[in-house]
Amino acid sequence: MNALSPLKIIPMLLPVALLLILAVMWLPEYQALLNNDSLQAFKTSFIGILLEALPFILAGALLSSLLQVFVPDHIISRWIPKKPIPGILFACVLGIVFPVCECGMIPLVRRLIQKGMPAYVAIVFILSGPILNPVVYGATFMAFRSHPELAYARMGLAFATAFLIGLIVFFTVKKSPMRWSIQREMGDTAHSHTVRGGKLASIFVHTSEEFFEMGKYLLIGCLLTAAIQTFMVRDSLAAIGAQPLGSYLFMMGLAFALSLCSTSDAFVASTFLHAFPAGSLVAFMVFGPMLDFKNAMMLMALFKTKFALYLFFLIFAVVFAGSVVITAWL
Repeated sequence: MNALSPLKIIPMLLPVALLLILAVMWLPEYQALLNNDSLQAFKTSFIGILLEALPFILAGALLSSLLQVFVPDHIISRWIPKKPIPGILFACVLGIVFPVCECGMIPLVRRLIQKGMPAYVAIVFILSGPILNPVVYGATFMAFRSHPELAYARMGLAFATAFLIGLIVFFTVKKSPMRWSIQREMGDTAHSHTVRGGKLASIFVHTSEEFFEMGKYLLIGCLLTAAIQTFMVRDSLAAIGAQPLGSYLFMMGLAFALSLCSTSDAFVASTFLHAFPAGSLVAFMVFGPMLDFKNAMMLMALFKTKFALYLFFLIFAVVFAGSVVITAWL
């Protein structure tokens, strides 16, 4: 019997952990402890992050189901250019056509890969989609009305990062990076649900399966994110951010920890406008939608661990280098 991976064990233990927490919360001697300010902030943060992300997960799952039921596999393969550069450009344009938040991107990409989208094109779509769309551009432009060049820099760095990582993945990754269990599961369920019911029933079944499959990883990511937002020492991090390169690492780490939606993170970045270099603010707005706690958990569930870690490194390295260059340009 094969050993269970951590990604399979954690969701299995999560309901038990939640029941234990609820049982402890019921004990009278713990009521005073649970009413302190830190835990109230933790609960508020967790609920806020979860409610912000759930609609996008549901939207991504619904789009995934519509693709599964109504779009034949050969059509997806026909749309995607065979050569790498046109394929990468196609993925960037796809992000404008489907302005899906980063939380809803993973369920949609799962289905696109299953229908024949190459891995490097899917990676570009995951990275560029949450940023290169009119909604995010408008929000960024509003947040930096007095410095519109930061909105242009965000779009430019996001495009350059997605394009470069797509090329690197195309030339360095030859085998499928998807987890085999997910490929087999998606193929089996697609066939069985089509046989058992009509198209409307299939949409509901696929949507619920995608939603709960990715929702458990979202739940874990929200718990970790809320804990970091509540208990991290902001004064110490701000002191680190005052260092020459520390500001870039600080803002990227903050983006990873806060896990903000790409439509709202620009307003948070604007509060650091007079304290940090412009490039570090752009790094915050590009790195966060590409890699934060929530989508890191979901990417680890979608891709093999080795490839996911490789992708995380590429995102960090390209965004960091690009943001330093942008500071000299702005």
